[in-house]
Amino acid sequence: MTQAFELSNPHGLYDPSANAYSHVAAVTAGSRLLFIAGQGGEDAAGQLSPEFSDQARQALANLQTALASKGAELAQVFKLTLLIVDHSETRLGQWVDEADRAWGAHMKPTCTLIPVPRLALDGMLVEIEAVAAVV
Repeated sequence: MTQAFELSNPHGLYDPSANAYSHVAAVTAGSRLLFIAGQGGEDAAGQLSPEFSDQARQALANLQTALASKGAELAQVFKLTLLIVDHSETRLGQWVDEADRAWGAHMKPTCTLIPVPRLALDGMLVEIEAVAAVV
């Protein structure tokens, strides 16, 4: 029986299997959709900066690593869900700065920002979930 999707955990990201999820799911039906699990601001060793901007930048880098593992890039992301701990106008401004760096002058993906009291790991301040379309 052929599966309708492929799960993977790309090299360069920590192994999430102990937490019962995969980083990437690719679903094929004409065009290919990539569902990217929430990427936080941790580096490949699982370390987190205490600064929100640093974590947002690293979360975007982690998203790019996950996308690249399937031959995709940020330009193919059309939907984000953004979780921010202790959301504020200051953190929103920092997120916008990092998104502008990542996407440049291009239109940004649709996005739902959800303020949350905490995330999965102590010290985690931001998490980005994404969906991309690959032709």
